[in-house]
Amino acid sequence: MPPPRLFRIPEAEGVINRMGFNNAGHDAAFERLKGLRVPAALGVNIGANKDSTDFVADYVLGVQRFADLADYLTVNVSSPNTPGLRNLQADEALRRLLGEVLSARAKARTRVPVLLKIAPDLDLAGMDAVARVILDTDLDGLIVSNTTISRDPVSGMENASETGGLSGKPLFALSTQRLAQVRQRVGSLPIVGVGGVHSPQTALAKFEAGADAIQFYSALVFGGLDLLDRVKRGLVAAVRAQGKRNISELVGTKVDDWAEGRL
Repeated sequence: MPPPRLFRIPEAEGVINRMGFNNAGHDAAFERLKGLRVPAALGVNIGANKDSTDFVADYVLGVQRFADLADYLTVNVSSPNTPGLRNLQADEALRRLLGEVLSARAKARTRVPVLLKIAPDLDLAGMDAVARVILDTDLDGLIVSNTTISRDPVSGMENASETGGLSGKPLFALSTQRLAQVRQRVGSLPIVGVGGVHSPQTALAKFEAGADAIQFYSALVFGGLDLLDRVKRGLVAAVRAQGKRNISELVGTKVDDWAEGRL
């Protein structure tokens, strides 16, 4: 898409982007990451070209290219900016996709963990369908969630009418409710909570809603890298205040409340 492709909504600390999977391709990414040593897990997001005639084949190529390099792979079927991509969340399409992706993983030298990233715009029936499929596979986890196409939290604000996925603070409530609802459906399968984390309190809420780990992106635009330290200090304080030893003891303690919209 022609620029601009990213728009801030300062009033709500939100971001709308319509970048799609903008990158220079597998070879360029591989060369940049090859030999890289970082003090954290390296995740590689795999997706499909928007003009591809076979989306699934593109994901398989991603597994084959990065299985030996990444600490985990994210199968992204939830970007709203690639036409038709979200259709891969449907029952039979998702079954075929995960079947071929995990088959490719099984043939790689390294058994890299594979996580599926889903949209917050799935309804309850959609989440039921996703859960049925993934529980029949050896998928390693989920990422909940991607950006939303909803504009309800930012209606009437500057840039709110731009096309793309909405992220940042306005996504927090929806993505956290979906996280809890997905947790109810997938048992102990690991979940990474994403969407609207912008403070120690919202980070804690993700864990209480069922996340085993969290990620945040858009909040760094408004809070800077100092946000990382603030969140970590806040989580330590919250754990101690509740008489716990570590954050894992708070995981899932408010799943039902979040799932039912009581928080």
